[in-house]
Amino acid sequence: MTAPADSYTRSQSVVLVVLQVLIGWHFLFEGLAKVTSSHWTAAAYLAESQWWFKGVFVRLAASPAALVVVDFLNSWGLVAIGVGLVLGLLTRYAAIAGITALALYYVAAPPFVGLSYAMPSEGSYLMVNKVLIEGVALLVLVMFPTRRLYGLDRLWFALRHRSTDASVHAPA
Repeated sequence: MTAPADSYTRSQSVVLVVLQVLIGWHFLFEGLAKVTSSHWTAAAYLAESQWWFKGVFVRLAASPAALVVVDFLNSWGLVAIGVGLVLGLLTRYAAIAGITALALYYVAAPPFVGLSYAMPSEGSYLMVNKVLIEGVALLVLVMFPTRRLYGLDRLWFALRHRSTDASVHAPA
């Protein structure tokens, strides 16, 4: 169950929108960095995978055809999620897609004690890392939506609401 946006205080609304834009910026920046790099690929990240789906991720890294698809979906997916969150466009779907991407990153390289990776990590604190924290923050945005507060979703909602009111009050 989600809270109605009109029940938020002004401070709550501002904090939720700022959280949404900051996470969106992070996704957008990461996606654009991958899209604009001629050398970026997810191969090394996938090849080092550990935990439950190690076999799946390692096979993806070893398949040139699969890797092209994974790289495209990863880089452009990050861009799309970022644009959606920053512009307030389809924010619920963007947040759910972001949670899905982050869950895949977490499962591929969990920050568990005893697991080590060749690529430097940005810190992990006994099962908690920035991937998990950002995923939970996106879950907050799903549970406390901003679509009526900010962005293109707000305009869409206002137009849809206005057209519904007009049809209800139209003479018969």
